[in-house]
Amino acid sequence: MKLSVSHRTFYRYTSPVVQSQHLIHLSPRSTEHQIIRHHSLLIEPAPAGRYDGVDAFGNHMAILDIEMPHKELVLHARSTVETITPQETDFSASSAWDRLDDTLGRNGAIPLDVVPYRCGSRLTTATLDIADYAALSFTPGRPVLDGAMDLTMRIYREFIFDSKATDVSTPIHEVFRHRRGVCQDFAHFALAGLRAMRIPARYVSGYILTKPPPGQPRLQGADASHAWISVWAPETGWVDLDPTNGIAVTDEHVTVACGRDYDDVSPISGLLLGGGDHDVTVGVDVLPI
Repeated sequence: MKLSVSHRTFYRYTSPVVQSQHLIHLSPRSTEHQIIRHHSLLIEPAPAGRYDGVDAFGNHMAILDIEMPHKELVLHARSTVETITPQETDFSASSAWDRLDDTLGRNGAIPLDVVPYRCGSRLTTATLDIADYAALSFTPGRPVLDGAMDLTMRIYREFIFDSKATDVSTPIHEVFRHRRGVCQDFAHFALAGLRAMRIPARYVSGYILTKPPPGQPRLQGADASHAWISVWAPETGWVDLDPTNGIAVTDEHVTVACGRDYDDVSPISGLLLGGGDHDVTVGVDVLPI
């Protein structure tokens, strides 16, 4: 499937920003399930300096240095991505979750790119209650992917999507207490539970193709960024699961970046000199080509 993605972010400041530096994760990541056909990033005002590279997690990133005083900032990323339907995975054929230490690597060496994803991070440190909740999906000897999918489905059934229930600062124990939140919250909660069981799991940011209700027109800019999780098993490598929708990831998902949590893959972060208060407007469109 070919998808066109437009992600436009507009900042308006109450006083001029004299200088700013930004770390950007808006370029989709090349994976075995997607091919990047085109990507561009429009920045207004234009940066005095720009560095494009790859971060420690293998994600495309850009570092911007904007020296022109400004009260408005626009970043508009456009991408064309060809996605490939992932092969169906037999979750029951994966290793037992409680024997992963025996199979994570040869001669007892855990693959280095897996190690960071077994530990809790700032946004995914589990409480005892969260660990107990996750443990219900991981009975002794259960295949790790089978248990991860069970946890994914439990979150989907028992938590309510509510965009007004949380914000970016809401801790996961509050998400668990109210059983409400958005895709970012559900991904962080799932990661906390999995890592409490010492299961390698990572945060994935990206987009998903959405469809308007029957008979209604598609609203421009009404889509949003999406987030899900990826769980590691020795037999398969990384397998992506979507707790918000209760599914394994399909060719309607577009991956941008992977990390330990949202902090590692935030679309736009930065430091400002000046600016005062600010408003931000984000418009996302994902369209089939």
